[in-house]
Amino acid sequence: MNDTILPGSGFDTYEEQDKVLVGMSGGVDSSVAVRILQQQGFAVTGAVIRFSDAHDGAVQAARQAAQQLGIECIVLDAQALFEQEVVAPFCADYCAGRTPNPCVRCNPAVKFTALLAAADRLGIQYIATGHYARVEVDADGVSRIHLPQSAARDQTYMLSRLDQEVLSRLVLPLGEFEKDDVRQMARDFGLDCADAPDSMEICFIPGGDYAAFIRDRGMEGKAGRFISPDGEDLGPHKGVLHYTVGQRKGLGIALGEPVFIREICPNGDIRLARAGEEFFTTVTVDGIVTPDGQPLPAGTYKVKVRSAAQAQSAAFDGVDTLVFEQPVRAPAPGQTAAFYRNDAVAGSGFITSAR
Repeated sequence: MNDTILPGSGFDTYEEQDKVLVGMSGGVDSSVAVRILQQQGFAVTGAVIRFSDAHDGAVQAARQAAQQLGIECIVLDAQALFEQEVVAPFCADYCAGRTPNPCVRCNPAVKFTALLAAADRLGIQYIATGHYARVEVDADGVSRIHLPQSAARDQTYMLSRLDQEVLSRLVLPLGEFEKDDVRQMARDFGLDCADAPDSMEICFIPGGDYAAFIRDRGMEGKAGRFISPDGEDLGPHKGVLHYTVGQRKGLGIALGEPVFIREICPNGDIRLARAGEEFFTTVTVDGIVTPDGQPLPAGTYKVKVRSAAQAQSAAFDGVDTLVFEQPVRAPAPGQTAAFYRNDAVAGSGFITSAR
């Protein structure tokens, strides 16, 4: 067996590693993860999670993929937990002028909780997914998320809040591959999903109109006014749930020059800035978690302030404040700040403010 795709530094016996529960979506990544594990000699069981009514298509796709892969695929119902831990906070955040990241919340609170519970019921020690990241046991004996081979597909930010209970049992077979390699493997394996497009939308909001989704639930964002870069009142906006820090398009403001949202104020007003003024040096965070459950020490880290951003060097005071060496663009309250040491996730917190 090739231990490079397994959690940690290996296993003591084959019997300890011969079963794995793989979270499936019906897409190319999770399907190739299954096939890789099968080729490694594992007895694989699939699991697809039904988070909401919007996931019925994914459930069917996962079942079809499992049939082609020759494995059982069980359906896990996580609707109530998903509503409580992801959907309700998502709506509340937008209505308060924050910008949530539902995947970062879902992974520790719902997805991996459901997978571990199912694995325990089935007597399976390990779980796996098709995320692009690696799990390694560091010298201190702590399992940590590490950067993948593919910088373009890096999903460590989305996994940055996972704890030791999950990480010590997690297998990530795609951490050593590029996306093009994975698609080619799917073709070589003869998988029907080989060329299926990647999903880019919020999984529980088909079409991506999150504002309409929130309004359909009887919720409205705070009202307020647009405030120009010079402090001028530009009139009312549509409600804070329609906007996020750093946004340029869709503002409906004509000032003769590009403007961005710099700040969504507690009273509902939205302060605009000229191009270049949407950068900040100091960011505060709360809700910090670490892979080992210990406080995050003060020091210098590489920090991502959003999923697609480059990690930037910042000094952390050991409490709640980050000071970046170079200003970072549009760190939005509600988003995650993921901390890295070397190529490993050291911690994760939620952005509360920037200046």
